[in-house]
Parts: sequence; structure tokens; C-alpha cells
Amino acid sequence: MTKYFKTAYQFGALGGLLSGLSFYVLSLFHSDPTNLNLVFGYLLTPITVFLAIKFFKDYGNDGYLSFSEGMSVGAVSFLLLAILSTGIIWGVLESSSSLFSAIQTAKWAVLEKNKEVIISQVGLASFEVTQINLQSMTPWDVALNDGIWKILPGMFFSILISTILRKNKTST
Repeated sequence: MTKYFKTAYQFGALGGLLSGLSFYVLSLFHSDPTNLNLVFGYLLTPITVFLAIKFFKDYGNDGYLSFSEGMSVGAVSFLLLAILSTGIIWGVLESSSSLFSAIQTAKWAVLEKNKEVIISQVGLASFEVTQINLQSMTPWDVALNDGIWKILPGMFFSILISTILRKNKTST
């Protein structure tokens, strides 16, 4: 079993650490690093999944890769990336209430700035629910959102990359 997941663990852990580190570094330069970190995650996730699957195929499986092996390796790598990223971001936000407060304030400003557009698109009731949810937002909510937005593209790219890199052993 470790044959299948050694590269997934390595690249998933590296991706998760890089994502958490990017959140921290971005927080030093921006009051709301969440959106920029999501963009970084959209770049990091497919790279992590690709490298995990490619290294498994080339160095752990003699140049062969079935679709299910690629999906398994890809899933472990993006899930580990998401879990580590979520944990690190949650830890950073828990240890810095001023950063969390700045993120909440920035999100509130965006909501208020776009009030008329939002109400015209989804209605007043939805806007008011969003306001209530924003007031009750916690550091865990911010961190979990980041993790979820690593899992969704991770699933897509695992399917895509597993299909592209697939090379089954032929029967002789």
C-alpha cells in the first residue's frame, strides 16, 4: 500500500505546507489574504496532483499507470494538501485575532459595496442571510473554505491527469 501512496504523501504534504506558508506570507502584505491564497491554490493543486501521479508512474510503478491508480494517488495528494492547508490557516487565524478581524472587515466591505447588485441577483432575504453568516464567521470557516477549494479542483485534475498519463500493462 505504501508503494501507491509514498509520492502522494510527499507531494500532498509539500503542497499543503506551501499553501499554508503562502497564506501566512500573503497576510503580511494584505489585510485579506484569502482570495490571493485561493488563486495560489488553483495553481498549486494541479501541480501537486500531476507531480504525485507522474512520480508514482515513473518511479514507483515501472512506467505504468492505471486510471484507478492515478485517481488513488491524486486523491491522497489533494486531500492531504487540503487538510494541511486548512489546519495551518486555522492555526494562523486562531493565533492572530487581528488578522481574522481584518479578513472579516474586508469581506464586510465587499458585501456592502456590492449590496445593490447582490440584492438584484439573489434577493434581499439572501443578502440578509449572508450578513448574518458573515457576522458569525469563525477562523474555522475561513480555513475550511480554503480546504474545500483545494478539494474541488483536485478531483477534476486527478481525473484529467490520470486519464492523460494512463498507460496499462499489455498482456503477452
